[in-house]
Amino acid sequence: MLRAGRLELFALPAFPLVSAGDDLAAMIVVSAAESDIGIADGDVIAIAQKVVSKAEDRFVDLASIEPSARALSLAQATHKDPRLVEVILGESRRVVRSKLEVLIVEHRRGYVMANAGVDQSNVGRSGEGEYALRLPEDPDASAAALCSSISKRTGKRIAVVINDSFGRAWRVGTVGVALGVAGLPSIVDKRGSLDLYGRTLQATIIGFADEVAAAASLVMGQADEAWPVVVIRGLEWSAPPLPASSLIRPAVDDLFR
Repeated sequence: MLRAGRLELFALPAFPLVSAGDDLAAMIVVSAAESDIGIADGDVIAIAQKVVSKAEDRFVDLASIEPSARALSLAQATHKDPRLVEVILGESRRVVRSKLEVLIVEHRRGYVMANAGVDQSNVGRSGEGEYALRLPEDPDASAAALCSSISKRTGKRIAVVINDSFGRAWRVGTVGVALGVAGLPSIVDKRGSLDLYGRTLQATIIGFADEVAAAASLVMGQADEAWPVVVIRGLEWSAPPLPASSLIRPAVDDLFR
């Protein structure tokens, strides 16, 4: 069962910039307390992937990268920095599509996405150099660790969603999706349930965690807003927890892979 007659979403204001090695869970707890938003039982904490990656030191100094022949060829076709392409290839299982300014890959964790999530926007790092930022090594494990740490510090039963911005095969524009999930079901299978008129649902599987991530993205923004953590209050569910990896469609069922 899912229920949310009313939801409240609170961005934690003035959240400090995150650096490699920072205790992100502690920063979230302190920021929530100082803002008077607090953390309550049942809250979902949505956290931007970028600050998780920064805390986990997923930076790459492009000056240290020597592009392979394949990276050089793809860089010429896509007009991308060959060093960046090499980092993307290192995070990928295979290249799905490429053309001018576009490089779609299958990430090593199964996501089909642009640039394997390797990004240079809002990456800034002190010191000299040109840096890129990779996705967390294991987003579900990151979400589980953050969920456990925040719960222990507050004594509250919470859930965590790590979100990122993805493009979509059928539509223009990016939306928030869940890369890592802990404490809530990433999907809710409604097949076998009845609709309003007693008809049995045959194909309805709700991407619950993706809907949570998309809602949080409306508050976070995707540019210079600097609101990477959102507390979502009022959401209820009864389905058991499932990690974000459950959201990845198996290749055998994916008509566009």
